[in-house]
Amino acid sequence: MIISFVRTILLYIAILTSVRLMGKRQISELQTSELVVTLLISDIAAIPMQDTGQPLASGFIPIAVLVMCEIAISVFMLKSGKFRRLVCGKPIVLINNGKVDQKEMARLRLSIEDFFEELREKDVFSIEDVAWAIMETNGKLSIIKKPEKDIPCNQLLGLNPPDKGIEVVVISDGEFSDFSMRLCGKSRQWVTEMIQRHHIPVSEVFIMTANSAGDYTIIPRGDGNSISSAKGGAS
Repeated sequence: MIISFVRTILLYIAILTSVRLMGKRQISELQTSELVVTLLISDIAAIPMQDTGQPLASGFIPIAVLVMCEIAISVFMLKSGKFRRLVCGKPIVLINNGKVDQKEMARLRLSIEDFFEELREKDVFSIEDVAWAIMETNGKLSIIKKPEKDIPCNQLLGLNPPDKGIEVVVISDGEFSDFSMRLCGKSRQWVTEMIQRHHIPVSEVFIMTANSAGDYTIIPRGDGNSISSAKGGAS
C-alpha cells in the first residue's frame, strides 16, 4: 500500500512537471499535438500507478520522451510556418465579409446549431451582425462584427479615460503577493499603510486588490462588506 502511494505521488509530480514544461493552456486551447501528448501522458502514467510490478522507469521515460518531442515540435513550429500548418492546420473563414461559406462549414462538419451556439457564446445573437467569423486552429471561433453593429470604443466617442493600470490581488487570505505588487508598482509599505488607515490587521484581510493609480479594495475576513478607495497614494 505504501509503495503504491509513493509511486502515485512520484508520477503525479512527473505529470505536473511535464504540463508546466509544455506551457499553461486550458484543454479547450490545446493545439492538436499538445492534446495528443496530454492524452498519451495520462494513459502512460496510469500503467505503473496500477501495476506495482512495472518499474517506475516505464512511466518516467516515455513521459520524458513525449515532453521533449512536444517541446521540439513547438520550436519547429515557431521556425517554420509550413510545419505549423502541417501539424495544426490553418484558420478557416466561415463568414467572409458577411457571407456564410457553406462549403467550409460542411468540410468542418459544423452543424448550424453548433455554429449559432458558438456565436451566442461571443454575445452575437444575429448572424446579420457578423462581418467575419474565423475558426481558429485550437477550435475556437473568432468574431468581427460589422462596423455599424459593433460597440463604439472611447476613441470613436472622443473620450479619453484615465489609465489606471492593471488591478491585481496584493493580499490573499492574509498573505502578501510580491509578484502582484511589482505588477501594479506598489510596495509592501504602501499596501500596509493603506490597510492601517482602516485599522485592520493584515492577518484579517481576506482579499486586497490594488492598481497602478493607487485605487484599492479591501475585503476583511469573515465580512462581506468591502472597503474601497479611489484616492490612491504614493508608492
